[in-house]
Amino acid sequence: MFDWLQNLADWLIYSVFGISAESHLGIALNFFVYDTLKILILLFLIVFLMGIVNAYLPIEKLKNFLNRKKLYGLEYLLASIFGAITPFCSCSSVPLFIGFVQGGIPLGVTFAFLITSPLVNEVAVAMFIGMFGIKTTLIYAISGILLGVVGGWVLGKFNLEPLLSDWVKKILENKISQDEYEEEKLTFREHLPEITRGAWEIVKGVIMYIIVGIAIGAAMHGYVPENFFGRYLGGGQWWTVPLAVIIAVPMYANAAGIIPVIQVLVVKGVPLGTALAFMMATVGLSIPEATLLKKVMTMKLIAIYFGVVTLFIILSGYLFNEIL
Repeated sequence: MFDWLQNLADWLIYSVFGISAESHLGIALNFFVYDTLKILILLFLIVFLMGIVNAYLPIEKLKNFLNRKKLYGLEYLLASIFGAITPFCSCSSVPLFIGFVQGGIPLGVTFAFLITSPLVNEVAVAMFIGMFGIKTTLIYAISGILLGVVGGWVLGKFNLEPLLSDWVKKILENKISQDEYEEEKLTFREHLPEITRGAWEIVKGVIMYIIVGIAIGAAMHGYVPENFFGRYLGGGQWWTVPLAVIIAVPMYANAAGIIPVIQVLVVKGVPLGTALAFMMATVGLSIPEATLLKKVMTMKLIAIYFGVVTLFIILSGYLFNEIL
């Protein structure tokens, strides 16, 4: 589908600039041009399509629905799916998480959203399709949603509400019922300009992360020896997945910045499951996220949340290595 982009990159780097296709610089620049153009095209198209979905799935209505309906466990799946179709990284998901808590939605359901939101979104899907193909993208997306469902359900069973911050407890004690939000009805044609602007704003918001991430990936692709990463995280040893996750947890990046790096890790010999576990820990757990969560959680609750999600990501890494 993107052969024309590869031909364009080859022509630009090897013919126009005259850089040798055998040189480290030529390989790196070709990778950078091809992946940047491909990811930006996919990103805009998928964000545009998800903008159509979001236009007809208002946040306030979903909050009210989850708060008022008894769904016998399906609320975890709905919250996780909602997290998957919202284009937020872990830090930008936290304000919406706070809104869910303020709205009285059960804590486990709210955790399901918080876990899935940074892991699976249109940015990640667009980049995954371009770099790893449809099969791996579907497995990753479904696994990210299930991780949110199971993690939210487990955390919900711990009865963690007493570990919410005093600020949240005061809000819940003095909670005032809100009238149902009524959205102005617009036709699809009337929605279209807003959807297009929204898609462009999202692309503009992540374009620098994409460029930096692909640039790092291109440098690694062109200059790092083939077996460098495989020597430490390859080979299939049992400890490589936990090591990758533990290394990643203190780091922070969104999907746009880390996926190009993951692609190069795989090319350099790191098993795909280990690389995906590293990515999930990087985008789903971070020190900035923990700092923001202190507004709504005690440190004990943050530690429990990080511990449970870290465990499930490690298990996911082992599963990915078995099936991919």
